[in-house]
Amino acid sequence: EEAIFLRKKITLLRAFSLLIGSMVGSGIFISPKGVLKNSGSVGFSLVVWFSCGLLSMFGALCYAELGTRITKSGGHYIYILETLGPLPSFLFLWAEFFAIRPANSAVVSLAFGRYMLEPFFAPCAAPVPAVKLVSLLGYYTVLTLNSWSVTWSARLQTALSVVKLLALALIIVPGMMLLAQGHTEHFQDAFDRQSLVLDKLPLAFYAGMFAYSGWFQTSFVREELVKPERNIPLAVIVSVITVIVGYMLTNVSYYTVLGTQDVLASPAVAVSFVQRAFKSLISVVPVLVALSCFGTMNGGIFTFSRTLFVASREGQWPPLFSMIHIRRHTPLPAVMLMFPLVTAMVCIGDIYHLLNFFSFSRWLFIGLATLGLIVHRHRHPELHSPFKVPLFVPVSFTIICLFTVAMSFYSDPVNISIGCTMVLSGFPVYYLIIHRQMSDRCRNLFCKYLPSFFSTLSDYLTHKLQLLLEVVQQEIKTY
Repeated sequence: EEAIFLRKKITLLRAFSLLIGSMVGSGIFISPKGVLKNSGSVGFSLVVWFSCGLLSMFGALCYAELGTRITKSGGHYIYILETLGPLPSFLFLWAEFFAIRPANSAVVSLAFGRYMLEPFFAPCAAPVPAVKLVSLLGYYTVLTLNSWSVTWSARLQTALSVVKLLALALIIVPGMMLLAQGHTEHFQDAFDRQSLVLDKLPLAFYAGMFAYSGWFQTSFVREELVKPERNIPLAVIVSVITVIVGYMLTNVSYYTVLGTQDVLASPAVAVSFVQRAFKSLISVVPVLVALSCFGTMNGGIFTFSRTLFVASREGQWPPLFSMIHIRRHTPLPAVMLMFPLVTAMVCIGDIYHLLNFFSFSRWLFIGLATLGLIVHRHRHPELHSPFKVPLFVPVSFTIICLFTVAMSFYSDPVNISIGCTMVLSGFPVYYLIIHRQMSDRCRNLFCKYLPSFFSTLSDYLTHKLQLLLEVVQQEIKTY
């Protein structure tokens, strides 16, 4: 009997848990290999990790201001729509649905399956079909939970955030203990310039930024946040600082225990670390890492379903996906839409190829969203924002994002070209379906509110035509 809408159930603690749970996931346990491989040395890889953290803080601050200026949910999509217009927002939505989100979910799911099976097959690698089967089972479990209850999804995210921090602590503590004892041999000649390849650095940044990705998650659920003007900036700043410190200490621990060759050769860096440093926890840490990935999957489904919900409400996605379950108040159709594509990418994909594939599109549109903040400030100088960052923050973040995207064409032209083609394929869809549909709406609106104009115009033209006919008839008679 009461109105059906998404309730304000996300408190400050749940917002903090959503951010921590989304950032600390599979990335810190699979990205060290990608960062080291593309940066070339231990020292440069640590510089990349810190730079990615600083860049994430800049982006998070920009999104915190956007979240206080624009009161709708939807994240990147709604910010691009409100600042740059419907075409770029639809291209983002197109790339997000067909490339970014399913590939990202597949990467996290595969990491979940690999770490979940690792204790049962150690020291051998787990069979690939078994990894993919367990990955899909984990993803479907999270999908079912998000269809069932918003409250229980948020509670699970809070609990798994504690598990994530515990998993990081179990890696950091033994590494710091060994470092304090003088085990610094793996940091000798840390900045080896001969192994640095500049055109591979964008791929190193992609791997590092993937580990930090999640700092924007509160923007997807803005309408469900309690006191968003206060809680968005607070949750963003505290969570990103926490993750930067945790990631830097974790990587130092990895390199203290494992050499560069061990990190590059390991399919699961955290497991190799425990095998070398803390054998008594060989069966515990992989399970904690798997649960960490599980929490990242939960946060991803929770937020992406809101993007489809808002896009449908804005008229750029089928109306079905703006519907909410009457009793459970969950956006059920939007939650369920992703599972066919995720299933396909888990079955055919590889973690590192998928990572490069979706990173191009993701960082292109994040850069456009922060560019939109600059545009919005210029267009609406009178708008008061309770949280405002210095102008150099969005400017520098936008330039770095777009420069990294451009450079990545030289680093991995095949996967980046596929991602670019996926984005460009949205152009004909927009002009054939969305643009025409919006034109029809404008025409209907015009006819609805200005019928007298058309009536007057018709009478005027009829009168003039009659006069013209009389003149013609008179001329004919005279002739």
